[in-house]
Amino acid sequence: MSESHAAPAATLPWRSAAVTGASSGIGAALARALAVPGRVLHLAGRDPGRLAAVATACRAAGAEVREATFDVRDAAACEAWIDGAGRLDLVVANAGTSAGTGDGRESPAQVREVFAVNLDGALNVMLPAIEAMRAQGPGTDGVRGRVAGIASIAAFLASPGAPAYCASKAALQRWIEASEPVLRREGVRLHAVCPGFVRTPMTARNRFPMPFLMEAEEAARRTLAGIAAGRVRIVFPRATYAAARAAGLVPVGWLGGMPAKAAR
Repeated sequence: MSESHAAPAATLPWRSAAVTGASSGIGAALARALAVPGRVLHLAGRDPGRLAAVATACRAAGAEVREATFDVRDAAACEAWIDGAGRLDLVVANAGTSAGTGDGRESPAQVREVFAVNLDGALNVMLPAIEAMRAQGPGTDGVRGRVAGIASIAAFLASPGAPAYCASKAALQRWIEASEPVLRREGVRLHAVCPGFVRTPMTARNRFPMPFLMEAEEAARRTLAGIAAGRVRIVFPRATYAAARAAGLVPVGWLGGMPAKAAR
């Protein structure tokens, strides 16, 4: 779980990679960090204009880029995207959303949307990716493939300010870590990525201090470094992680005074 500096993108061993939510935030930063000559990038997002801009930057860096516009809540579209990509050495299920309470409560529709994107949407990508990788031979790093899900340090804290977000990310993180030992024996590695506060359009709505806020590019570098190092749980920064774990030890009733995320 230690924080490490990323190796240059060209030294990362993956010839092909796929990233969802690649049109902005961490996903766009991951795409740019992976873009080097000789690497094939499969980039997915919902905003065709922003996705095209990211793809253009990645092509300028020398990567071969294939774009796809779809919603990760569409399981058939996700499976078709994975199946049509050919060999994939790395898949990152990054697409996510949050509702926030705005000091009120999340509506039933918001709760369902957050779970549909953050949990079901991630699984819609990860499950077909795992099956495809089980059927392919080992890559240059000795494994059949790697699948990462972008969870959050919020997975370790039941915050009343964003209950659906915390719960959906906790479910994703737990599923990845519980599934990894079995899949490792089959040559497929899973990675639960749990960042703290990252400067993205999602966090731009927050109206409270965000300690140790980092840029998306730094989050991408740490994510790829952790995956390359083979870590199952990739958590950063350490100070935010320690604070979240400590807060998780206090009585539940004390958490009501925590800042609320702005409602969407």
